[in-house]
Amino acid sequence: MERTLTKQKMDMLHGPVWNRLPQFALPVAATAILEQLFNASDIAVVGNFTGAERTAAVAAVGANSPIIGLIVNLFIGIALGTNVTIAHSVGQGDKISVQKAVHTSVLMALFGGVLVAVLGEIIAAPLLGTLHVPSDVFPLALMYLRIYFLGLPVILLYNFEAAIFRSIGETKIPLLALASSGILNVALNLFFVAVLHMTVNGVAIATVISNAVSSMLLYRRLRRTTQVIHLEPKNLHIDLEILKRILQIGLPAGIQSAVFAVSNIVIQSAINSLGTVVMAASSAAFNIEVISYDILNSFSQACTTFVGQNFGAGKLKRCRKTLILCLIEGILTLLVAITLILFFGKTLLAIFNNDPQVVDTGYIRLMMIMVSHSFTLIYEILAGYLRGFGISLVPAILTTIGVCGVRILWIQTVFPQSQTFLSIMEAYPISLAVTALLILIALLYYRPTKRFASMQ
Repeated sequence: MERTLTKQKMDMLHGPVWNRLPQFALPVAATAILEQLFNASDIAVVGNFTGAERTAAVAAVGANSPIIGLIVNLFIGIALGTNVTIAHSVGQGDKISVQKAVHTSVLMALFGGVLVAVLGEIIAAPLLGTLHVPSDVFPLALMYLRIYFLGLPVILLYNFEAAIFRSIGETKIPLLALASSGILNVALNLFFVAVLHMTVNGVAIATVISNAVSSMLLYRRLRRTTQVIHLEPKNLHIDLEILKRILQIGLPAGIQSAVFAVSNIVIQSAINSLGTVVMAASSAAFNIEVISYDILNSFSQACTTFVGQNFGAGKLKRCRKTLILCLIEGILTLLVAITLILFFGKTLLAIFNNDPQVVDTGYIRLMMIMVSHSFTLIYEILAGYLRGFGISLVPAILTTIGVCGVRILWIQTVFPQSQTFLSIMEAYPISLAVTALLILIALLYYRPTKRFASMQ
């Protein structure tokens, strides 16, 4: 085993932790927020430049969110396995394993993207059919989804490449790549829709092109970097042992995210049953509320990566310190985000659709989700802490039970008795509170620092 590594961007193994966590987390949050804002530009553009079709077009893009989330989140979860595997190897000083993980991950992204794109084109219409999309929205929603599926290989490639960079503490490069491609996305949205008078097909094509640009920017950077994650095309191959490690950690997280998205599909189906206005309102609100989620999730990713490297190096006290600091700093940052979002909520909703009904209904969702995010922060960081030690299956199972099980049960039992938008939204704080409690119990049961200390 080779024990000498070239320099990495951020030293997670020595020195203070408190100031490095936000240095890692905030660019990750900014990347996710920018990605969401650029995706939101799809809705904003079709909501303002498609004339009489604007509400149907906004609803069509929004109706696809659960399906796209199901697929993309599955692979983002698997990419987390890449992050942890490389972080462990960096902590151990194992350059060879790092290199194997980098090249295996890139091929996983490409092969997975092609496979899911082909399958997606086949089942696109039946998938939308399960969501009870209204007849006036269905053709537009299907058009958007089919084009999006074509871009899956480059979309997944970007996410795996970003995970590779983050595993060594390099979070600014993925942010800069996304910012560049995102500006292109907005420009193309306006060109295709406002100038060429396309509808949802225009914003879908723009999304695919911009993701291709971001993935190529990161690919070039991996090729040119002198750091340990340097990519050499001739070395691209699947290492079965590394693949096993990645999947052991990433697959449970990916399946958790995918099942999570299944529960959102059930909720989206209930939302769709309330009509086009509610669909448009929910879609607009989602694109705002997800900003606060991106912030808390960034601290979860920071926790996973810092714990991963320090666990690999046998520094268990720094692992515990990372958990405590992530919770404290995550709470403070989230409080600021929630305050700003609720204060400017109606103004932000009007950007997507200024119909008063859409704005008022969307604000109901914002208020319910913002309250729920306090529970989300707890379970995300605790689960991220466990995954840093390679404990991935248990958080996935508990999240599936707490989030997905409760939400599906709620929609099947409570919603039929009170078919209102507020009734649907009540499923969020209840399910997230249950999940936070379950993950806390798991952490108290495993006590990973004590468990692994006895093994050293």
